Amino acid sequence: MKKLEALIRQLECKILAQGTINTSVSAASVGWHIEHSLLVANGIISSLKKSDPAQYKWQFNFPRFVVMTILNKIPRGRGKAPEAVRPKGDFTAESLKANTEATIERLSELNSLDSNSNFKHPYFGQLNLKSAIQFIEIHTQHHLNIVDDILK
Repeated sequence: MKKLEALIRQLECKILAQGTINTSVSAASVGWHIEHSLLVANGIISSLKKSDPAQYKWQFNFPRFVVMTILNKIPRGRGKAPEAVRPKGDFTAESLKANTEATIERLSELNSLDSNSNFKHPYFGQLNLKSAIQFIEIHTQHHLNIVDDILK
């Protein structure tokens, strides 16, 4: 959990540049990438908490295997964020800061979940708790890398 918290803290350090855009890297602003990452983390935590661990059944998924085992990163430009985790543009530095703090507080909720708590990813299928945490880490790092490239 420490790695994930450290990644969220890195996002937090970029909030002051939230309005920065570099269209050669991304059409979205730094703030959009921060908000999106937080929405994803919070959405996954909520889904894990609501899930029925008895319903989890591991199945092989080739894209998940490649991203989470071989590459350990998400290739750019391959996926499209579902509507539920697309920021609506009504965020500010203050709201990003508050959302960051709320997300860090919610991370501790993961410690009390069953290892078969799960959520369904649109590309990678059903992920259990361990895989979900790994996905949040990879996803957050992916957007941190984009933010860093925007700020170069």
